Amino acid sequence: MGTTQLESVPEPKYWHLKTVLSEALDQDFAVGEVLPNERDLAARFGVARATLRQALEQLELEGRLQRRRGVGTTVAPPRVGVAVGTAQHSWPGESVDGWEPVDAAEAVVTPAVLKLLGTAAGELVVSVRRTRVEQGQVLAAELLYVPASSVPGLSAIDTPAGPARARAVMRELQKLVLDGQDRSVELGSARADDAKELDRLPGAPVLLVTTRYFTAAGTAAVSVATYRADTCRLTFGDSGDVQITHDTRVAS
Repeated sequence: MGTTQLESVPEPKYWHLKTVLSEALDQDFAVGEVLPNERDLAARFGVARATLRQALEQLELEGRLQRRRGVGTTVAPPRVGVAVGTAQHSWPGESVDGWEPVDAAEAVVTPAVLKLLGTAAGELVVSVRRTRVEQGQVLAAELLYVPASSVPGLSAIDTPAGPARARAVMRELQKLVLDGQDRSVELGSARADDAKELDRLPGAPVLLVTTRYFTAAGTAAVSVATYRADTCRLTFGDSGDVQITHDTRVAS
């Protein structure tokens, strides 16, 4: 990397520095290579470390960099192409490629999820945890919340912990006859458990895809899927259905 003069640039310093760094990533660094430390980078470009951090954070958000525990800031690999829409968020009792069961357990439910479920505090709710894996990379972590009233006598929860229990619970969910679903997407921050699954740092930007599944009796379940925001872009089809696509970028 060479030095650059930033003083006369009218746009914010961090934004211009982000552009310079992005070009350097294409030309001078390989995928997975660790960047020099912040002190050396700030000195090389003649900027404050706060300015450098802003540029690095923007590049991380755009999927060019990754912050990894115990490693530092590395050049991100090419993005994995995978669509996220109605087909990928069909009822979890069905077989959907790419999702891997992790476990199922009695859930501690937040007030926000209780409100979506329309259940009272204290009612038993079971959660099923799954991850979505593409090309060996975990792209999303999902928690599916199912109130006991949706599936009376859910015996599968007594199966020994692990993926087998999650699969057993999902098989019992196939008993439900769904009338429809709705979905919302919002930007959020990775919680500690999701960050660990996604190999991100806690607080990293994520996209939260919340899906409610309905039966004739009301809300049968709620899914909260956490996608890595550094690998996503949103597109809108003619049908109005929101698609979140993990875009593929060709590595330099």
